[in-house]
Amino acid sequence: MTNTKRIQMLFNQSIQTKIDALPMLTQPIADAAELIFNRLLEGNKVLSCGNGGSAGDAQHFSSEMLNRYERDRPGLPAIALTTDSSTVTSIANDSDFSNVFSRQIEALGQPSDLLLAISTSGNSTNVNRAIASAHERDMNIVALTGRDGGGLVKLLAPGDVEIRVPSDVTARIQETHLLIIHCLCDLVDHQLLGS
Repeated sequence: MTNTKRIQMLFNQSIQTKIDALPMLTQPIADAAELIFNRLLEGNKVLSCGNGGSAGDAQHFSSEMLNRYERDRPGLPAIALTTDSSTVTSIANDSDFSNVFSRQIEALGQPSDLLLAISTSGNSTNVNRAIASAHERDMNIVALTGRDGGGLVKLLAPGDVEIRVPSDVTARIQETHLLIIHCLCDLVDHQLLGS
């Protein structure tokens, strides 16, 4: 297969994944955006976490909230738990890598805050422990997952929202997660600022 044919194939796979996901994800995305908006309006914050590409997505989301998405507006309180390398490495060194997010939630999470938990497999131990810690603090979860949702699904409680991309390919799941994050940012801004 030539490089140009391979590029076309990858584009088409990404497009098809999003087309297949749209009917399943429209309502969960709308529900998640409403939950995020209401929590921010009440004066709460959004904490986000994930590993690897999902860590990048957590940071992407918080930067769009803190600064701006497409229009100027006051910053919105969001913290990516992946960004403080001193904190992450000290927790990993002194305790265990599986606690790098839960330990931060123990210190930063408040009742009615929200956790955006991102895991393509749903089986990331540190993300799943973060969910448990968030629930202990009366926080709700918006979970971005893929595949079959993994062990993460069993941790979700009433009031939580799972947005599961119907794919088994990590790259396609991550590409769709980024679109979902942009949808969430757009919907929050739309509710804050209007059309």
